[in-house]
Amino acid sequence: MRSTFKYSLTIFLFIITANLYSQQGIEFGSPGNVGYGTRSGFFDFSDPKTLNVSVSVWGYVPYPGKYLIPIYTTPADLLSFAGGPTEEADLDDIRLYRLREDGTEEILKLQYDDLLYSNKLDRSNRTISNLKPGDILIVPGGPKYYFREWLSIALSIFSALVSLTILILNLNK
Repeated sequence: MRSTFKYSLTIFLFIITANLYSQQGIEFGSPGNVGYGTRSGFFDFSDPKTLNVSVSVWGYVPYPGKYLIPIYTTPADLLSFAGGPTEEADLDDIRLYRLREDGTEEILKLQYDDLLYSNKLDRSNRTISNLKPGDILIVPGGPKYYFREWLSIALSIFSALVSLTILILNLNK
């Protein structure tokens, strides 16, 4: 009798939960939100009217991970899909890792820093191709310290030295 009640209660709670979620537009077994809301690192920006490829973004971007994108996407578009570079990103060293059909590896260096900060646009050597399946966009970087950070570090060291000096003077009394 008790086990029947437990099973009935479990089924009743499952039905109530399913009804609550179905009213919100979420179904059991669905992948959920595809895009920036996922925690898996997979982002779907595919276009159902064209061929889509799978590429990856690594490094100093807000949303690194694997992306399903249309075949006509450029590295600049992919960088935008990933949320753009973070403050710590090194824009003059962005690299595109590509595995060729013959099995050799190719690394293309992309210089977006020149596009942002140069006064005149030099079009002679700017050929940014579309992405190919399996490409990896690498955005390197590291922490950048500005005056405020350097001042904070210097004051921390100075404070520690002053405290140590006071301690030594008090111990010598």
